[in-house]
Amino acid sequence: MSGAKQNMYQTKENGTIQSLPYDKFLQQGAEGLTEEELIAIILRTGTRGEDALTLACRVLSVCDKRQGILGLHHVTLDQLMQVKGIGLVKAVKLKAIAELSRRMAVARVEKDAVFRNPQIVAQAYMERLRHLEKEHCIALYLDTKDSRIKDVELSIGNINSSIMSARELFRQALLCNATSVIIMHNHPSGDPTPSREDLLLTERLRQAASVMEIPLLDHIIIGDNTYISLKEKGVL
Repeated sequence: MSGAKQNMYQTKENGTIQSLPYDKFLQQGAEGLTEEELIAIILRTGTRGEDALTLACRVLSVCDKRQGILGLHHVTLDQLMQVKGIGLVKAVKLKAIAELSRRMAVARVEKDAVFRNPQIVAQAYMERLRHLEKEHCIALYLDTKDSRIKDVELSIGNINSSIMSARELFRQALLCNATSVIIMHNHPSGDPTPSREDLLLTERLRQAASVMEIPLLDHIIIGDNTYISLKEKGVL
């Protein structure tokens, strides 16, 4: 084996030959790499007596306690730094990658998308809401063409509940001259099934919307890569 090729492989303790993640990326592209190998490329180096790939496996073992690779959205810098070989710089890189992946998923939805059905709304806000550990209530304000004017985070609740103010909801609508509004919030449990409180809130806001003559088009509850539209359920 030539010197150039030797740099592309490593010999493991059991004698097997393994392609290094960086060179495997060049040979096969990103699609050919495992999650561990991709993380190893980000980490670049391991620690004494341990290569980057082994370190990446230990990072994922921490994430596995929090939904596998998606756990990178939930683990804190301190939790990552408890992994031997992960200092502040590596921990920040990993959290930055998680945030980039979230933003890229959000960016797939066109900025000027027409929000005429619940699926489009859910796709646009799924990655923003599905990983949160508290309930966040967001209002989406639309113009006459059902295009987004803006969205506003109206409240952050505890892990079980949230409070949305009808006064603030429609104050914001008047400020931006919205002709309709959609509200949405996440369920940290991952199950989007509406609670009794969700249904009561929806009815209260529907009545206020009727008085304000700014239609409440939908109330969408975001779960873990799933959603429920109260409009589709016949509540609105």
